Amino acid sequence: MKRLKIIATGGTIDKVYFDDKSEYQIGEPIVNDILANMNVAFDYEVLPLMKKDSLYITDDDRELIRRLVEKSPESHFLITHGTDTMVETACFLQDIPGKTIALTGALTPARFKDTDAVFNVGCAVGALHSLPQGAWVVMNGRVWDPRRVIKNRQANRFEYKGESEYT
Repeated sequence: MKRLKIIATGGTIDKVYFDDKSEYQIGEPIVNDILANMNVAFDYEVLPLMKKDSLYITDDDRELIRRLVEKSPESHFLITHGTDTMVETACFLQDIPGKTIALTGALTPARFKDTDAVFNVGCAVGALHSLPQGAWVVMNGRVWDPRRVIKNRQANRFEYKGESEYT
């Protein structure tokens, strides 16, 4: 991986809360701060594409992401994305030739003390060094084929859908 292109779409990872009623806005992409604080040893560029909760990401938005990935000279992409529709976006990007894409995010905002954001971003970056072409969901310390994973909202984690992880 010569250079990593990071596309920020919003989601919980970038949420900023303002009061006890949990009113929020999606702030600036936090992934740049995460990587700068970790003193990473690779080149990257963060492109803040949109600031959306993933419940509001449309197929038109997914098409915009796809066109950007297809036209970019980079071969490796990290997409920060809300967790509610991350799987749908990964499936939409699955078949782009010559591109390896990891989608990650957070179940709690990166600005919170007990966030999973730093762990998920680190896992995604590490996975990108060895993953084959395609789009992958990287959450909860695992790399998931988007066709075989769901977000279990009750358990607040990703897991295999309807089958053993070994089938």
